[in-house]
Amino acid sequence: MISFLRHFIVDSWIGRAIAGLIFIAFVGWGVGDVLGNLGESADVAASVGSRKITAAELAEALQRQLPELASQIGVADYHNIPAIMRPQMARQVLASLIGQAELLEMARRQDVVVPDDAVREQVFALPYFHGPDGNFDRKLMDQRLAQQGMTEQHLLDLIREDMAIRSFIVPLSGGAKVADSVVDRIYQYETETRSFDIVRIPFAAQDTLPEPEDAVLKRYYNNHPWQFRTPEYRHAKIVVLSADTIGRSMTFTDEELKKVYDFQSSRFHVPELRSVQIITAPDQKQADAIAALWKGGADWAKVQAASKNLAAVEFPDARPDALPSEGLRKAVFGASADEVEGPVKVDTGWVVFRVTKVTPAHDTDFNDAKPELQEELVKARAPEQVSQRVSKLQDAIAGGGIDQIPSDIGAAAASGYVDATGMTKSGEEAPVPASGALRAAVVARIFAQDEKTPPTLIEVPGEKGHPSEGWYAVSVDGIEPGHMIPFEDARAKVLAAWRDAARQHAADVKATSLYIAAKGNAGGVAAVSTDGTPVHKGLMLSLAHPSSELPQDMVRTILAMPAGSSVMGEDAGDYVVVTVTGITHPDPKLDSTGVARVRDGMSETLSDDVMASFVKAISDQVKPKINPQGVSTALAMAGLGGNP
Repeated sequence: MISFLRHFIVDSWIGRAIAGLIFIAFVGWGVGDVLGNLGESADVAASVGSRKITAAELAEALQRQLPELASQIGVADYHNIPAIMRPQMARQVLASLIGQAELLEMARRQDVVVPDDAVREQVFALPYFHGPDGNFDRKLMDQRLAQQGMTEQHLLDLIREDMAIRSFIVPLSGGAKVADSVVDRIYQYETETRSFDIVRIPFAAQDTLPEPEDAVLKRYYNNHPWQFRTPEYRHAKIVVLSADTIGRSMTFTDEELKKVYDFQSSRFHVPELRSVQIITAPDQKQADAIAALWKGGADWAKVQAASKNLAAVEFPDARPDALPSEGLRKAVFGASADEVEGPVKVDTGWVVFRVTKVTPAHDTDFNDAKPELQEELVKARAPEQVSQRVSKLQDAIAGGGIDQIPSDIGAAAASGYVDATGMTKSGEEAPVPASGALRAAVVARIFAQDEKTPPTLIEVPGEKGHPSEGWYAVSVDGIEPGHMIPFEDARAKVLAAWRDAARQHAADVKATSLYIAAKGNAGGVAAVSTDGTPVHKGLMLSLAHPSSELPQDMVRTILAMPAGSSVMGEDAGDYVVVTVTGITHPDPKLDSTGVARVRDGMSETLSDDVMASFVKAISDQVKPKINPQGVSTALAMAGLGGNP
């Protein structure tokens, strides 16, 4: 419902607000606690109180939303989403439908009635149905409804439901106000700024000591044995079956690739794209005010803040057909970059806009696209092949061990010496045919498994909602224990380590002396650093503008220190000594923009919390139920098979 109306009310601030609220409220909603077979027929996907969400409605929503969900996991065509992931995605889409149904059920229980006159006025007000003269055009409405495959009654029902939801959501979310005193306190807390001086004492900058006698080096050698010990190495045979190993053996004909290329023609034949920021106002007076502000030098954030009751939209890399009206398309694609244009009267109202980027049209021919298409098809189809080939690999290992793996399974084998960090004897990364969690599991298994233990096929599960990382088996047939390197062989390494430790100690002594002196001097570190070590003065630090040049634990310490106090810490090869020289408290009355930022952020958070609590209360009362058979039917209707 909300998704469809967004296309009609794309420039209505209230419509955008409602859609956003519902998304925020349900973005983390889970359905694990309400799963259950309802005894419903297979054409019902879920039940929410007296309302039912049909499989057809879910299928329609799936076809509308799955392309975006597919792109999030790197699948170009949603029909190629791995079968194991389809039910989870279906439930994700169903969750949003359930959220809308819960709100409608609550409206019904509260006896919310939307008069016919109000629905009629809403229809007449939709710019999507306005003719060139700016008035409602019945013929245009009939034409555009036909283009959408929608009846007039369906539209009226959608609008009536939307208005019913808004009747209690808008006052609820809009009523989330933060007291001025609280905003001022948070503003002062975030903007309280400390100025400080800092001295860095690098380890590497300290003098290199002369080479000591062997007795000194031997004492260091004996006191730090872990630095001069070879690791344990194990010789292992490995076999891995994963989407990656299968993908290496997968090939596709030009005919197959060409079908995908033609199907995704719009991707490889890209028209000129434009990124644009747009403000839409219902009348010229408001549009003139926004244009004057924007052309006067205000940035996009300030323009948005001044347009709270208007539609402020960004279209990144938009094609012409992504813009909601023909007039707006012509205006945007005829404008110069980085110039504020308007006000311009278009189908949806009065617009002021700025084109921020222009990307020229370009084409990618089939031969150039083939490598990318090959990679995408492999990525889409290889995961579902893993589960189909596991039994073959299991049978092969049971029949002949790791040495007898058929070449047509798509598994990859390797053997050699490796240490517990996955490195070879030559100090290179071992060529384990896996990466990430799968590689880590293989290496860990090598050092957990006893020598000569028969190989066992083991799965590495994927993260929640993602397919398996893959399967592997390991056979350990040799162990070389680690041992101390004789002093004579390790002498050069011992000398280098001793000198590094000596330089660090010298830096520690110097920094500690500086810190102690700074603590007893009103001028802090700047007053006591007299040996030529650079002092960086007048640096600033606050919660709103933290320093990226200091460790986070030191930043937290400095932000709690009173003026005149000093602290010493360590930071990536340096000792640092810091003195806080002053604390300033910006006046909220002199920074209306900063206060507005804090107020907007707190109001949005409070509104989200109120909405989340409200939706949770509705869910507890209504207790939605899901029919797995209906979900399966919806998947089949959407062309994704029916195995939830």
